[in-house]
Amino acid sequence: MQTIFGVEVTEFIFWSLFVLLTIGEILVVYVFKLPKENVIRDWVEPAFEAIIIAIVIRTFFIQAFKIPTSSMEDTLLINDQIIANKFIYGTTLPWQKHKVWKFTTPKRGDVIIFRYPNDPRMMFIKRCMGLPGDMLQMKDKVLYINGKKLDEKYTYHKDLRIFPGSYVPRDNWGPIGVPDGFIWAMGDNRDMSSDSRFWGFLPYDNLRGKAWIVYWPPSRWRVIKHEKVDVPEPAGNTAPAKAPAFKAAPVTPN
Repeated sequence: MQTIFGVEVTEFIFWSLFVLLTIGEILVVYVFKLPKENVIRDWVEPAFEAIIIAIVIRTFFIQAFKIPTSSMEDTLLINDQIIANKFIYGTTLPWQKHKVWKFTTPKRGDVIIFRYPNDPRMMFIKRCMGLPGDMLQMKDKVLYINGKKLDEKYTYHKDLRIFPGSYVPRDNWGPIGVPDGFIWAMGDNRDMSSDSRFWGFLPYDNLRGKAWIVYWPPSRWRVIKHEKVDVPEPAGNTAPAKAPAFKAAPVTPN
């Protein structure tokens, strides 16, 4: 994912525009005190008001994202541009960590957008595969949840090799329990995804939205499908009370 001064390119452009329009608004209204009929003020004020509305919308309701890697193939492709519903899992206010106005919680199979736990400046998109209390295990690329073997038609495998868990936690690992307040996230392109297998559990507070539609390119326009993953409910409280530390391991593109 490309960044400028450690900030995503789109975020940098958006907030640079906001700063420039704010300075322009201050100059034309309070410094030079141009009349409302002035052509410069007539351009600056509507643009400033528009970006304020855009900030409110992208903070509380919806936001556009661009897919930078192949980790969600074939569900989402590189350069797909999507819109995410930001309020469905709860809104994150700038001055507090915990979410407010929650409408629902993530379900297994939801395509979720979140801040990368190891670098919150970065946004990742994966599929929610494990909820608090779930026991998960992978055997030779096959995922088991609460003892049930999944037939995952939405997954994609590019690499025919199968690695032992002692070498890298890509194809074989577990069983492992998902603790309270956390989610287990995985990319659909299982052989080329940096996800919970490598960096651990995803804190619920890192969630930023649920993928909604692909709006660009026009040939790819569609509502994003969220799979329904039916598994047995976990037997009792088998998950750890908190997330264990994950050992560093080689990772693949996100």
